[in-house]
Amino acid sequence: MDVIFIFLSGIGAGSLGALLGLGGGIFLVPILNIALGLPLAQAAAISLVTVIATSNFVSLASAGRKSSNVRLAMVLQVVSAVGAIAGTYILDVISARTREQIFGGIAVLVAAVMLSRLNYRNVLHGSVEDVGVLGGWVEDPDTGGLVAYRLKRFPLALGVAGGAGIISTLAGIGGGVLVVPALNSWCGVPMRVAAATSAVILGVTAIPGVVDNFADGHLTRPILAAAAVLGVLAGSRTGFWIGARVKVRSLKILMAVILTIVAVEYLWLR
Repeated sequence: MDVIFIFLSGIGAGSLGALLGLGGGIFLVPILNIALGLPLAQAAAISLVTVIATSNFVSLASAGRKSSNVRLAMVLQVVSAVGAIAGTYILDVISARTREQIFGGIAVLVAAVMLSRLNYRNVLHGSVEDVGVLGGWVEDPDTGGLVAYRLKRFPLALGVAGGAGIISTLAGIGGGVLVVPALNSWCGVPMRVAAATSAVILGVTAIPGVVDNFADGHLTRPILAAAAVLGVLAGSRTGFWIGARVKVRSLKILMAVILTIVAVEYLWLR
């Protein structure tokens, strides 16, 4: 029953993860920890395994290739990986409750940022030829045309990527929960591009956490991780299908609502 439940949970988490570019961990960890009763460390370890699988799927999927900014992803990936390695050392000095509070705090912060930028669109109007080294063009389903965008506040993007790597290891959520809203709200990257680019970054970011959790004995039941991965991969395809048919404003509202529920649970109900 645990395997079936985790598989179904993975489908839901994978759908939302692909839809919002968060890797699914922000949804899967609370399900495994709260509903199934797994220890937070074990839930985070399983989640990180699924993050790697989701990242590979998104990177290879046609929708992900069209939307992702590969140049930007490669730059942020290096900084994010360094942060993830640093996170493995921080794990040795913090308690489980502190990890829960970090998880909840990040969730409420991101929800607030997304709602504050609900009606803002990061596209350049008119004919644009120069989008900079890390900018680009992307098909916009909301308008049906090709739109340009230009990366802003590059140092901030680097700092967030490093922080996302640390959070990825500590909370088992892949780091997309920070990267997506930061790129979209502060760095001038459209929501769909931010989501696809984040998904490319997440796989490398999650590897140090998986290795560390395996060494610490938090991945003692591989069948649970396998069930979660299969569920997430199945759900990711559904997420892409939905994402192409839903407006960006609706995606932001959905993200904010889910993250608020998660934050309330971990900050006040635990």
